[in-house]
This record gives sequence, structure tokens and C-alpha cells, in this order.
Amino acid sequence: MTHVYGSHVFVVISLLTLICLCVNSEDIRCKCICPPYKDIEGQIYKQNVSLKDCNCLHVVEPMPVDGKDVEAYCLRCECKYEERSSGTIKFTIIMYLSILGFLLLYMVYLTLLEPMLKRRLFGHSQLIQSEDDVGDQQPFANAHNVLSRSHSRSNMLNKVEHAQQRWRRQVQEQRKSVFDRHVVLS
Repeated sequence: MTHVYGSHVFVVISLLTLICLCVNSEDIRCKCICPPYKDIEGQIYKQNVSLKDCNCLHVVEPMPVDGKDVEAYCLRCECKYEERSSGTIKFTIIMYLSILGFLLLYMVYLTLLEPMLKRRLFGHSQLIQSEDDVGDQQPFANAHNVLSRSHSRSNMLNKVEHAQQRWRRQVQEQRKSVFDRHVVLS
């Protein structure tokens, strides 16, 4: 169980980090990927510029080559204008965290609170049932109710036992047929 809690904590921390990154980031940018050129290594450049300024001359700073090689260098670079909606990203992350939080609360309910509630509920219902069976002043006034309850319980138990036996027989038949086929095939 500790592993499950640890993984949930890791997910929550990573999502909070993403939220912080989304809050501090811009919705538009230009990204230029420039391959190696002569003795200059390839690099990726990013700038927050408008669509019309999304080219090598406005994004690549500092320019790694001198005046006459700038045009050749920029022709090799591939620049893309990227737009994203940080509002949608934030909304999605908040929804995901809300659902995750709800599921964690439900898990806590199932593991901690539900067993205590069941103990209280079943303990109380058994006490009431025993008072109903024993508490009457007239010994046979309530006999029909007790017999019908016990009859319906035994009838239900018989149905369950019958279904269980039928299921066991089906499983045994399936095992026999699988093992017989296996012997015949090999």
C-alpha cells in the first residue's frame, strides 16, 4: 500500500510542477532547429515572437556565424511558430487533480471508514434481530414470521449451493476435456 501512496504523491507533485510551468510560460513562441553548419554544432533556439517575426534572423540570438554565412546558415534552419492554450492545459490539469483527489478520498473511505461503519451497522442489526426473535411475550405469535424468514434463508442458501455445485461440475468437465485433448494431441 505504501507503494501506491508513493506513486500518487509523485504524480501530484509532478502535476503541480507542470501547473507552475504553465503559469510562467507564454502561449506563443517560435522554435528554430538549426542543424550543424561547418564547425558549429546544431542547436535549437526558442523566442517569444509574433508569427511574422518567426524566422532565423529574429529568433537565433546570438548568431553563431559571421555576416556572409548568415544567409546560408539561416536557410538550413527550420523555424516553426507554435501556439498553445495554457488555459486549457491548466483546466485539464485541475480536472485531473480533482478526480485523483476524489479517488484518493474514496480509497481512504473504503479502507478506513467503511469497515467501522459495517461493524456498527451489522452489530446493531444483529442486536435488533435477536430482540425480535426472543423478546415477544406470546411464544407462538411470531412463529409464522420466524419460519418464513428461516425458510427464505434456507431457500436462498439452497439456490447458492446448487449454483456452486453446478459451477464445480462444469469446471471439472472442462478440466477433463482439456487434459484429454492434451493427451490425445501429444
